Amino acid sequence: MRLLNTNTLKVEEFFSKVPSYAILSHTWGKEEVTLQDTHTDQAKQKAAYPKLRGCCIRAAQDGYDYVWIDTCCIDKTSSAELSEAINSMYKWYQQADICYAYLADVSTVTEYTIYYGNWHNKNQEKRELRGTFRNSKWFTRGWTLQELIAPRIVEFYAADWTEIGTRVSLQDEISIITGIDNRILDGESPDVCNVAERFSWAASRETSRVEDAAYCLLGIFQVHMPLLYGEGENALLRLQEQILKTTEDYTLLARGRRRNHVEGQRRNPVKVFRT
Repeated sequence: MRLLNTNTLKVEEFFSKVPSYAILSHTWGKEEVTLQDTHTDQAKQKAAYPKLRGCCIRAAQDGYDYVWIDTCCIDKTSSAELSEAINSMYKWYQQADICYAYLADVSTVTEYTIYYGNWHNKNQEKRELRGTFRNSKWFTRGWTLQELIAPRIVEFYAADWTEIGTRVSLQDEISIITGIDNRILDGESPDVCNVAERFSWAASRETSRVEDAAYCLLGIFQVHMPLLYGEGENALLRLQEQILKTTEDYTLLARGRRRNHVEGQRRNPVKVFRT
């Protein structure tokens, strides 16, 4: 496992005992810092470098020497490593001490905490911030679903790394945004919910590649399977097959039949992402 040193901003590799680490959850933007970039001065020229540096500063302030960031801690030029990483990612988020959810499209909190009068104005300012939080792109992406659920602690940060709140303090609002049961946001395992309900959490989320609609759910269902980019929507069929091998919960099949009845015959009735 590779981790980014929060002091040197260099990637280090660990083969046995892994030190305590923080982990980043974010949406990808332009010019993300790759593993190859961290070996050169090119990293500082990338548009996403301030995000990486801000994460390291936050982690160092919290006492962590290492942080895991998907853009630079995985060698994406290796298909074998990428497959292993995606199958292990839920576990990596689960084992992190803390997860920083960075919402790049949420304005700085400070502009909403300057109050000019009575309690009515103060409550109005809070509603503005929450509306911005609720509309963040972070809540629309497929990969961030597991990154919300798996970690023990999730802290949300605005674009300037001002803290917004935690998964616990914002639990009711997050449940409304995502449809995820409060029990799961409290830290219970996703398997306390049936298969169809877990699929419903992903219904309004998107992935850039068709196959990732299935691959980003591997950890939610605690299954593993090889990655075959290019297989298209067949990835979701393979995911369903793997789920049915590990559970006798047939709500997935019932859900598929209901969708067929309502929407007409479809080649893949359980497609749950817009891609």
